Amino acid sequence: MDDPRPWSDRRLHLVGIGGAGMSGYATVAAQLGAAVSGSDRAPGPGLDRLRAIGIDARAGHDPVNVPAGDDVEVVLSSAIAPDNPEVEAARGRGLRVVGRAVLLGELTGLRRTIAVAGAHGKTTTASMVAHVLLGCGRRPGYLIGGELRTTGRGADWGDDPWLVVEADESDRSMLSLHVETAVVTNVELDHHATYASLGELRAAFAALLASPAHAIVLDRPELLALRGDREVLAYEADGVELEPGGSRMRWRGIDVRLGVPGLHNARNAVAALEAARIAGVEPEAGAAAIASFAGAGRRFERLGTTAGGALVIDDYAHHPTEVAATIAAARTLGPRRLVAAFQPHLYSRTRQLAGAFGRALAGADLACVLDVYPARERAVDFPGVDGRLVAAAVVDAAPGREVLWLPGFAEAERVLAGRLHGDDLLLVLGAGNVRELGERLVVR
Repeated sequence: MDDPRPWSDRRLHLVGIGGAGMSGYATVAAQLGAAVSGSDRAPGPGLDRLRAIGIDARAGHDPVNVPAGDDVEVVLSSAIAPDNPEVEAARGRGLRVVGRAVLLGELTGLRRTIAVAGAHGKTTTASMVAHVLLGCGRRPGYLIGGELRTTGRGADWGDDPWLVVEADESDRSMLSLHVETAVVTNVELDHHATYASLGELRAAFAALLASPAHAIVLDRPELLALRGDREVLAYEADGVELEPGGSRMRWRGIDVRLGVPGLHNARNAVAALEAARIAGVEPEAGAAAIASFAGAGRRFERLGTTAGGALVIDDYAHHPTEVAATIAAARTLGPRRLVAAFQPHLYSRTRQLAGAFGRALAGADLACVLDVYPARERAVDFPGVDGRLVAAAVVDAAPGREVLWLPGFAEAERVLAGRLHGDDLLLVLGAGNVRELGERLVVR
């Protein structure tokens, strides 16, 4: 946006304000002094939290939501369609309308920025960086696509020179950021509507890594090559010992203990510790701080237990690699039986990756497949694509294993409530609203 005016003179209206990323941008813009308003398609706790800090956040999209005046800047979530009534009204009034990447790019230009990118692990790794800095007495800015349990918020401007953000490849917004330290956790094709091939995706990550002063990249030849001939810090988690609900390892000669499970989180922790070290944290202090990291919202988050005594854990996993990693992490807790209730996210992703989802879900003792959460896509554009593709793929991957096709929450709740017992563990997996199913099953 590069607006020369002070933030206190600016008026921003965010369409799609309820999502974790957009609500974070709204929060930080308000902290900087801007007058902020916005809307989302339905009521929800995200809007409630924004209203609590004085932001005019409304449910439903309507032209009347856009504030009067010709100086309003309208910022769009990547999920907002061009024919959204507020977008059409803003354009009709001649207002400036930009994507969220423009606002985030401006915010990253105000601080020394650590940007975490990758198909998986962005939210957790960025949360770990912010947690370590906070645990070492710093007050970093952070913009995270989930709640940082350390503070109960997903965003804060802080007063530290450093800002921690997620760099999202889904809409190429990561290429709009001003980055001093880039972290790349992995590169896998996940957004088939944006990238025609893995090669095209890798080219985007190469562009991200071209300019930062520091690059922290998972130690894989194909990933390190994306940095070209510039200096790169290759990382890996070495000597990891997995424990129930956590792990321990050595990093730079220091013992590190983690309270979040899985090898993938050990790798995330090493990346986060390296980023914090570059930001001025002493390694020993960083290792001590990360031991108390309890996770990020919707990342292996315990919701409670069912009436039958089964533990329910919610996770945002929506790619086969993430599903497999979350199931493996759940195994470290030693459940009698591991049940996975998976909600596919996006018809395009389901069509492309159904087979891989089936193989990943075969790692559970019982897989329950829900119907696709469409997000910004329409079923009519993807004939023949629904959750049954994934259910059939699980059967193919694990012949003879029981697989349940439970398209709606009401049916899924009824069936699972009768099947879950003590010492079972239920994972509710997906980037849509599948958490609601977990919450229905939990006894308050």
